[in-house]
Amino acid sequence: MTAPAPTTPAAGKRVDLRRFAWLSIVAAVITIALKTGAWAMTDSVGLLSDAAESTVNLVAAVVALIALTVAARPATERFLYGRAKAEYFSAAVEGLMIFVAAAVIMVTAVERFINPRPLENLGIGLVIVVIASLINGGVSLVLMRAGKEHNSITLRADGKHLMTDVVTSAGILIGVGLVALTGWERLDALVAFAVGVNIIVTGIGLLNEAVSGLLDKALPEEDHEVITEVLRRRTDGTITFHGLQTREAGQQKYMNVHVLVPDEWTVKRGHDYIEGLEDELRDCLPDLTVLTHLEPISDPASYEDIPEQHVPIHGDDHDPTRPPEPGTTTTGPLRAGPAPYFATHAPSSSDLWRASLELMALGVPGWGTASRRASSATQEHP
Repeated sequence: MTAPAPTTPAAGKRVDLRRFAWLSIVAAVITIALKTGAWAMTDSVGLLSDAAESTVNLVAAVVALIALTVAARPATERFLYGRAKAEYFSAAVEGLMIFVAAAVIMVTAVERFINPRPLENLGIGLVIVVIASLINGGVSLVLMRAGKEHNSITLRADGKHLMTDVVTSAGILIGVGLVALTGWERLDALVAFAVGVNIIVTGIGLLNEAVSGLLDKALPEEDHEVITEVLRRRTDGTITFHGLQTREAGQQKYMNVHVLVPDEWTVKRGHDYIEGLEDELRDCLPDLTVLTHLEPISDPASYEDIPEQHVPIHGDDHDPTRPPEPGTTTTGPLRAGPAPYFATHAPSSSDLWRASLELMALGVPGWGTASRRASSATQEHP
């Protein structure tokens, strides 16, 4: 039985994140105007490359706005699971845009290194760049914090992109300042080229994150720990779990797991148990959509459909392809041994007799008399 996976309550209350994209767009427009003015006054190739990167920021922010708008649309007959993965396309575009900005910076830096020019009006130009950097830095922190809070790769990517702009500006400030102190004009180009290399590293990271999301990467390890803790807590000798798999799509998290219950359970009892399990999991991870598959615990076929790659639930030494032994309990990461014999079997007369002899051998006071009584009772009532 597979429990349906409608939109979770948390998903129904999803926050509209487009306001953060608009904030990024406004910041990009302001910084483009400031940095272009600074470049016009100083004729610094570093400041020109900085202004070029801000232009890329504007394009990336518009793409982010489009992606967030698409991702927020509800599911339809064509897109039954919604369009949450649109955010990964935005992050990929952000990464590519960073490569474009780095290429512009590095090519311009090489040209200026070959043909150096004197810089002018450095004082006012540097002040303008500092103001633009403060704007970008503040917006970047807001975006990255919101991206982490709402699990939005689009906002995280846009925030990282803006932070590369801040790093670029810092590098340019150092380069221009060193030119003013030393008079060596090629320093401006060298610093600009180094900044371009650093930006490429950031772009590679963003592309890797976007591609991983499109390929259904598993949830983070901390989420796995939360999920497996709930499943281990609910595992005993009659109920267990295997085949746990997870993935995420934008802000939404997904998991599916096989639930093995006693053979004699009715469909209603199994359904009620699964409803409680899913509610508990969603209480721990509000954005989680849970898919469960109900199976009889002693049927060998229940152990033949375990996915090749899955998240271990009971520890590496537990074999998920075998049913648990009668009376087995799991109270932690590893499966415990069998329960005590008398916990699963009614004691017979021979059991009592053997126990008495063992206690007598250990010298337990009073058990000699108890054993003779047990022997008499056994002879009278075999």
